[in-house]
Amino acid sequence: MNEAAPPSLLIGMTGGIGSGKTTVAELFARLGARIIDTDELSRNLTQADGAAITPIRAAFGGAYIDADGAMDRKRMRELVFSTPEAKTRLEAILHPLIFAQAQQQAALPTAAPYTVLVVPLLTESGSYRKLVQRILVVDCPEETQLQRTMQRSGLERAAALSIMAHQAGRGERLRQADDVILNDGSLEDLSAQVGKMHEKYLSLCHRSN
Repeated sequence: MNEAAPPSLLIGMTGGIGSGKTTVAELFARLGARIIDTDELSRNLTQADGAAITPIRAAFGGAYIDADGAMDRKRMRELVFSTPEAKTRLEAILHPLIFAQAQQQAALPTAAPYTVLVVPLLTESGSYRKLVQRILVVDCPEETQLQRTMQRSGLERAAALSIMAHQAGRGERLRQADDVILNDGSLEDLSAQVGKMHEKYLSLCHRSN
């Protein structure tokens, strides 16, 4: 049996809220890619006994920790979207912890041909851009983003627009992209695009070996 080796290719995948990053990541996983999702890392860090809980409690007080000992996501979301200073404080706690864990996981041996690192704010982060070899953007029209976000999260239009306003714009993401998957059609079409991108990445892996 061959020993697992570090992947030769690290893809940074990003996209605005509602673009379909989770679905695309699941499709890549089915094809054999290793997935590292920074949203999942964030959830682990802010669950009960997570590494971020003590500094969050110190910075924001016990009111932002729920009865189970996890960060109160709803209350914190309301605070950071209404108070820029609070958003900056929370990011200063979470972002270094998330990046460190993502970097550690990406360096672990794997039998997968390549790794997809899912980073919603990759466009805004110089650290992740230096870590990955390619940037893949999951793209869709902004009105589609908006409708999906409202339907999925039950948010009012104004709240969904506020979240989108705190992210890089569609044009900026596309300017930084090496690869683009357009998620504005059927699941079958999306699967076909992911399949073609998978073949491209396998080819790039083979060239680098």
